[in-house]
Amino acid sequence: MVDAIRTAGIERPWAHQALTAEHALRGESVVVATGTASGKSLAYLAPVLSALLDGSEAPNGRGTTALYLAPTKALAADQRRAVRALAGPLGKGIRPAVYDGDTPVEEREWVRQYANYALTNPDMLHRSILPAHPKWSSFLRALRYVVIDECHTYRGVFGSHVAQVLRRLRRVCARYGSEPVFLLASATVSDPATAATRLTGLPVAEITEDASPRGELVFALWEPPLTELHGEKGAPVRRTATAETADLLTDLAVQGVRTVAFVRSRRGAELVALIAQERLAAVDRSLPSRVAAYRGGYLPEERRAIERALHSGELLGLSATSALELGVDVAGLDAVLLSGYPGTRASLWQQAGRAGRTGRGALAVLIARDDPLDTYLVHHPEALFRRPVESTVLDPDNPYVLAPHLCAAAAELPLTESDLSLFGPETPGLLSQLEGRKLLRRRAAAWHWTRRERAVDLTDIRGGGGRPVQVVEEGTGRLLGTVDAAAAHTTVHEGAVHLHQGRTYLVRHLDLEGSVALVEQADPPYSTTARDTTAVSILETGAEVPWGDARLCFGSVEVTNQVVSFLRRRLITGEVLGESKLDLPPRTLRTRAVWWTVTEDQLDDARIDPEALGGALHAAEHASIGMLPLFATCDRWDIGGVSIPLHPDTLLPTVFVYDGHSGGAGFAERAFHTAARWLTATREAIASCECESGCPSCVQSPKCGNGNDPLDKKAAIRLLTRLLAGAPREPVEGGPEGYGGSQGPEGS
Repeated sequence: MVDAIRTAGIERPWAHQALTAEHALRGESVVVATGTASGKSLAYLAPVLSALLDGSEAPNGRGTTALYLAPTKALAADQRRAVRALAGPLGKGIRPAVYDGDTPVEEREWVRQYANYALTNPDMLHRSILPAHPKWSSFLRALRYVVIDECHTYRGVFGSHVAQVLRRLRRVCARYGSEPVFLLASATVSDPATAATRLTGLPVAEITEDASPRGELVFALWEPPLTELHGEKGAPVRRTATAETADLLTDLAVQGVRTVAFVRSRRGAELVALIAQERLAAVDRSLPSRVAAYRGGYLPEERRAIERALHSGELLGLSATSALELGVDVAGLDAVLLSGYPGTRASLWQQAGRAGRTGRGALAVLIARDDPLDTYLVHHPEALFRRPVESTVLDPDNPYVLAPHLCAAAAELPLTESDLSLFGPETPGLLSQLEGRKLLRRRAAAWHWTRRERAVDLTDIRGGGGRPVQVVEEGTGRLLGTVDAAAAHTTVHEGAVHLHQGRTYLVRHLDLEGSVALVEQADPPYSTTARDTTAVSILETGAEVPWGDARLCFGSVEVTNQVVSFLRRRLITGEVLGESKLDLPPRTLRTRAVWWTVTEDQLDDARIDPEALGGALHAAEHASIGMLPLFATCDRWDIGGVSIPLHPDTLLPTVFVYDGHSGGAGFAERAFHTAARWLTATREAIASCECESGCPSCVQSPKCGNGNDPLDKKAAIRLLTRLLAGAPREPVEGGPEGYGGSQGPEGS
């Protein structure tokens, strides 16, 4: 193995690579959390391939196996290329194989029987490998290492699901007599050992000192200029980040600079590529074909073709969602454009680190969207460059997550009393509930799955919440791609603009029962944005803290949400062209929320009369949602909020911010623990905005169901100033009882 590494041009490993390998060889689980392009792959591949090589000497040629888990199919495919390149001099002792949804049926049997390094994703482990563990018995019996790549992406509800899938894997492995060591690789995050321990359920050591050399990275913060247009309520409108990104991608492509633009949404990624192609055509007719879009929802053959073109250098520019952030190890990039803050600092540096991966200097540009957090960051660069990175938030004890995994585990092997500690303290109570719902039956000393259907079908670990909606071209019946069921109401409603591979489609019909959206090709001069209305009722208050006369609370709530209309916005400027009503059914969600109330005396002190109260609360709610991703590893689209001048449950003016996932995702809990800093930053973001009465950069929201009315910027500043005057000086310590405990080192 040492000779193979030297053949790859590496005489001596960096210190963090050697330390990782030492832990692995001693049988200790370890997480290496260093920068992008710091050689994390070699850190775990050296011990893994060495063990596989030893195992190849067994009589059956597979005395040792290893499992590699990646959050995306593209990353698993890329890892296979890396393994084959490194293991080339080792002969046939290393047999890597990808096992995912794109693997043909005939190849799957070969992987089960002969591969000794299986590369897959948590979805396939959950749905295919664990339910069919008898077919994988020879592989699982010899399982020495489990590699979990990009483990910082396993956060929120998705991370909580993956944590339970890993506990099921450990249980099945124990059945076959193996106890694998977990090797985790992460972007730079706060307290990676705690996050990795929470994810795996095992003690995990951490290695965070990055010994690799770094090329110079020039990092620009770019705020689009104000236009002469005016938006809702006369607010000034900035040029969109999408248009600015497309312009920059065009300029860089013309100069031959290899660039990836990371865009927040699938539609945005398509738009950036489309605009750049149109502008490049005016310069040189050969250039448009050298820019493409890349996002989830593409068919497998489309993804593979784009990945090959990017690897070969055929593509000069790529407009991609975060599917590429974790997807393809691209060498030779000169620049990275980030169209909007990607939600966490870990993702920001992961994306920026894609440039200059061969050690050369590189350029990264963060183009601010017109929203409170992006505007705050370009005016407070210390929040990006000096503040410690976030801790990863996940809650494996969330009953909405745990319950279906207990059913899946019972279907794999009957659950016994000895298994209860593996799945966490909520398990005994949930088993009783699952018995009552006749999903599990207790016989003798074990719980058994009672249904004919597959237990793993009870949950979608990505939180999609049901069958994906197929997007079908109406005239031809051609399948264009898929959309998550949870996103269908907002993205493929009737009248929505849908983009795919640079082509524009209009949704003509959405069949929610059949999970099909029918579209036809069109060329509208606008994009669409859905709007919704939301109501919240309190189910249980889990924790409560006085802030003077105000109260800060955390607990369980029920949210009723309904998409009621959509806006048509001009493509380049974002100008609103019109609004159309929609008739879609309401959806309910039981989740967790943080909320705060204020009293009449506090309102009097803040000089807020009844006429201004609704606007003050509404503006504070919008801005606080926008700022929360700075304190919790979430995206503003993972959370929601409601503000009410007189809430029926509190009988006081109340602002709620809630997790957008059943049972909660840990984000609202994180907000509760960091509330003083979170709301202080919110007040500062509103106060420092140069607009007169509120704009998208401070208090307006793109998804407000009330058309951003009422909003009172100045009253919101006075309200938050008064609220924070009563806040404790130190962050709230500890976790409320029964809600998953601490989530990281920053005051929780």
